[in-house]
Amino acid sequence: MNFSLVQHLLTIPVAIFSAVVWGIAAVPSYLLFMEISEWSKAQDFWIEAFGVCVGLGIGYLLWGLTLLLICGILGGLLRPPLKEGRYPLNSWVTIAWAWSLVFHKVAQMFIKNIVPSLQVNIYYKLMGAKIGKGVQILTDSLNDAHMVTLGDGVVVGGNATINGHLVERGEIVLAPVRVGNNAVIGGGSTVQPGCTIGEGAVVASRAVVPKWTNIPDGEAWGGIPARFIKKVGE
Repeated sequence: MNFSLVQHLLTIPVAIFSAVVWGIAAVPSYLLFMEISEWSKAQDFWIEAFGVCVGLGIGYLLWGLTLLLICGILGGLLRPPLKEGRYPLNSWVTIAWAWSLVFHKVAQMFIKNIVPSLQVNIYYKLMGAKIGKGVQILTDSLNDAHMVTLGDGVVVGGNATINGHLVERGEIVLAPVRVGNNAVIGGGSTVQPGCTIGEGAVVASRAVVPKWTNIPDGEAWGGIPARFIKKVGE
């Protein structure tokens, strides 16, 4: 079977499906906007203009929150079972993995607007991530959420990327990422699959942590690829 052709053909129904999800998420916003607009029409011009503007703003916020809820629930329920391992890139596993990311790609349209927030943490939990207490997530690129564990007090900086997957040499690699309590993933950094970040460890901004790297507790690592810098607090 020509899996490349199958993958390309599947992008069409996926695009349509994504548009449908965006549209469904907009229903509460549309109804709210229409209610505000109807009320505003009975007022003078400036109140009407103000009402329309407020309706647009609140409608956008409501759309985004509804989108996260829908994507989180559907992404968690419809995610195919994916096990750690190496698989041929041209395989049904790759297609299943791509499907598991569809809902996250749809949700990314809004996540950046409200990070960090309780709503974003709830979304990632619905997507399968294991998230401890007091975690702050400032990125929309916590990918493969079901393969990510964040301990208590973890901070994931803005534009940081955590991947549970990697494509190399004609294969897709799937492996979990575990981040210990009170660790910090610096802004703009990248953590690749199979990594373990110890308790209280720090990944410096814009660092790239290669696959299956083990950063011990309380150490700061930085650079490309990331290397030990010093003990935290020294």
